Amino acid sequence: MRDVELYRQILGLSAPWRVTDVHLDLPGNRVEVEVDHPEGCRWRCPKCDQDLPVHDHAPERAWRHLDTCQLQTILKARVPRVRCPDHGVVQIAVPWAEPRSRFTLLMERWIIDVLQQCATVSGACRLLHLSWDEVFGVMERAVRRGQSRKGPLSLRRIGVDEKAFRKGHSYTTIVSDVDRSTIEYMADERTRESLAGFYETLTPEQCEHIQAVAMDMWDPYFQATVAHVPAAADKIVFDRFHIMQHMGQAVDAVRKAEHRALRATGDNTLARTKYLWLYSRENLPQQRRRQLRDLLGQNLKVARAWAIKEALRHLWSYRREAWARRYFKHWFHWATHSRLAPIRQVAHMLKRRLDNILTYCRLRITNAVAEGINSKLMAIKRRACGYRNPQHFKTAAYFFCGGLDLYPR
Repeated sequence: MRDVELYRQILGLSAPWRVTDVHLDLPGNRVEVEVDHPEGCRWRCPKCDQDLPVHDHAPERAWRHLDTCQLQTILKARVPRVRCPDHGVVQIAVPWAEPRSRFTLLMERWIIDVLQQCATVSGACRLLHLSWDEVFGVMERAVRRGQSRKGPLSLRRIGVDEKAFRKGHSYTTIVSDVDRSTIEYMADERTRESLAGFYETLTPEQCEHIQAVAMDMWDPYFQATVAHVPAAADKIVFDRFHIMQHMGQAVDAVRKAEHRALRATGDNTLARTKYLWLYSRENLPQQRRRQLRDLLGQNLKVARAWAIKEALRHLWSYRREAWARRYFKHWFHWATHSRLAPIRQVAHMLKRRLDNILTYCRLRITNAVAEGINSKLMAIKRRACGYRNPQHFKTAAYFFCGGLDLYPR
């Protein structure tokens, strides 16, 4: 009787449910707790809440509970079913677990906590002594639960970016809430339809409520946003991170060509200097500043390209679009007269998209949040040694970066 009362307290059961027996299995390192109810109880239909008598019982089921006294604790019960005049024969909801779950509510909460700390399903499996399917099933239910609890979206500022799901140009489109730093939507590929699917989940009022959209200069994303967001041309900001990435690639192309030319004459001045030119001036490591200073004094083409790249950074220091446009005009003249083909190509590309680069002066938004989320996703992929199933990758992304209410109630 003491065991029965102890487990009634541990499980937190209330009438009409009661613990009827406790079986201790020391060789199996487990304890089984049998739960039942008195005869004549009435139950509520889980769909319409009608008060009904018992029709019959489902076969006995078992739920894994939190360990007690270092023993696996298994709760067993035959769940009543009722015959509802509106919904037919249905199984009632038990207070200790969610429908179709093999874990109690407290156990699911514990699994979610362990998953968030481990950041891998396999790590949680080893700690909890559960199978991969069991733990991932909890993750899937948690994501579905969290998404169902989300109210109507009220997005003001969003970021749009893509993430390589695996090698071979397999991409996933990711829409993030810049203000909450959460993933709001994911879709396969990086096409116009991928992003349009997100906007189609919003009402016209929600689309109009969007005030700023940060993205790279990928045209399908631009076209999808213009087609669905009112006055989108004034709300899109081409992200400076991606713009500077293009400039960095142009500088590296200049370095490669010049290094090949110098090496042909036996000059290895530019050997092992690739990343030196990709740093911004303020982020350059202290121990490499002298090396850069010496190279800048040698009249190298890559030194001119680096100076043009660094000058472009000042564009985002302006708060008035007119002054920023004036600065870009001078920078564009310098870049296009530099006699450096990669630099000229990027300069002309930026001029064609200048209007949505300078919207930054007014909206002050970047894709830094999306890049931060990408870093988290990269860490999750690395710990999991990659994902073969794109749906599993999306589930993990929503679980760790979705800002969802994951816990069962």
